[in-house]
Amino acid sequence: MRHFFLRAALGALLATAAPIGAFAETPADQLVVATTMSNILTLDPAAITGRETVQVLNNIYDTLVVLSPQDRSVQPRLAERWEIADDRKSIRFHLHADAKFASGNAVTAADVAWSLKRLLVRNLAQSSLLKTRGFTAEGADTAFVAEDDNTFVINLPKPDDPNLLLMVLAQNGPGSILDSKTVLENEKDGDLGAAWLTLNSAGSGPFTLAQWKSNEYIILARNDDYWGQKAAMKRVLMRHLPESQSQRLLLEKGDIDVAYSLQAPDLKSLEADKAIAIASTPGSGFYYLSVSMKDERFANKKVREALRYLIDYEGLDKAVMPYYGKLHQRPLSSGVLGVLPDEGYKLDVAKAKALLAEAGYPNGFKTTLRVLSEDPFMKAATAIQNTLAQAGIEAELISGSGDQIYGAMRERNFELLLGRGGGGQQPHPDNNLRAIAYNPDNSDEAKLTNYQSWRTSFYDEKLNKLIEEALVERDPAKQAKLYEGVQTYMDEIVMSIQPFAEVVDTAAYRSDVKGMIVSPWLSRFEGVAKER
Repeated sequence: MRHFFLRAALGALLATAAPIGAFAETPADQLVVATTMSNILTLDPAAITGRETVQVLNNIYDTLVVLSPQDRSVQPRLAERWEIADDRKSIRFHLHADAKFASGNAVTAADVAWSLKRLLVRNLAQSSLLKTRGFTAEGADTAFVAEDDNTFVINLPKPDDPNLLLMVLAQNGPGSILDSKTVLENEKDGDLGAAWLTLNSAGSGPFTLAQWKSNEYIILARNDDYWGQKAAMKRVLMRHLPESQSQRLLLEKGDIDVAYSLQAPDLKSLEADKAIAIASTPGSGFYYLSVSMKDERFANKKVREALRYLIDYEGLDKAVMPYYGKLHQRPLSSGVLGVLPDEGYKLDVAKAKALLAEAGYPNGFKTTLRVLSEDPFMKAATAIQNTLAQAGIEAELISGSGDQIYGAMRERNFELLLGRGGGGQQPHPDNNLRAIAYNPDNSDEAKLTNYQSWRTSFYDEKLNKLIEEALVERDPAKQAKLYEGVQTYMDEIVMSIQPFAEVVDTAAYRSDVKGMIVSPWLSRFEGVAKER
């Protein structure tokens, strides 16, 4: 009977398309979201990759704490309160006594400990966020302790900033809390429920996973027994619609409520439509120009400095980056502790030429510039190619897919590369710096592909120490000053990665949809309602 109901509901939702020229309307108690699902390969929290999958998990799994969509501060979720020990070596969480999983099982501290240990035992992509903080599968029983059903203690394995750990635990994937009883009931051959969790959920969130067909749709059904505030929407249908124009047309007709994968031209065409709202919010990471320090030309500090003045920051901001990013030159995300104002770099060809001459390249040189074959990357790369040429640097564009372009970077086999990254999922300076500047081992054998500094073969021992010292400073005012010093030093040594824009996330939705949270990292549909 349940499967008949789901098939009928899906049919009704997918059949909302009206004849051309007619106005359709989605059901008042159901939300239809268009997005891209190519990166959604599994819904096992330990194995997911990509922000699109995090957006799904945000609705079916709870975490101990969450980040506020308004100011990204840490707020309670499964934990109603917590205390950081005076020595900053542990955090004690007090769970909501009435929290239950969708199965009806109580959420206990033992489930929390089991979920975090499972993450490390599976040792997939999401485990890196705890492993970089010193956690190991072997030490899990000591690190994760259930004192009683409602009290969970996490012991930090090395000196760290507990506030950053809270931010990591707020992210679904590393912080998802699973119903251990239900998962183990569906375990096969010791896989810790991995096969079952690919297509099923075992969370305590306001929705449950009702149905998923790869690269077609995901249906989330309201959890009517949710321990917290009930969702307004009875059902959420997430449709795989990777084509921007298709999303725009369906949004205009009212066949979908929210469009998450619109390109700039389609967003621009929707601006005058009063029935549609467009919202942008700070995302995570930066758009940047990077160099390989294995290339003797770019290992020359003067050459790297010249590149700073061969980016038309303001031109890119106005012509290429709207809806994708905003002008930003620092390696720290806006709003994090200690972030300094931009350095104020501008396109200055004469200054760049002088620096190149000092470096021994008065006539420039030929090189290659790798870039993803999609917007805004190609447009930004073409613009930078033109400004490089003004100083005599002839850059041949090499475009391709993510595997082709970032694969070359991970193999440390490139010259110039225009990319996107640099952390920012956790609103803490260390999150940016570990991604973009820290490099504990510059050897090829280390294969520290999570560190973009390693990818660019950039190593500075003093910078590593400055980052480590800032992380463990206990006084917030002193810590902010230390992070200011890190940025000043990075400016002096001329890093291998120069940000030119900070990522923003943009979505368009019908104006009668209220309570939308645009950021895929933070969005939850529980607060979404329709005013009809």
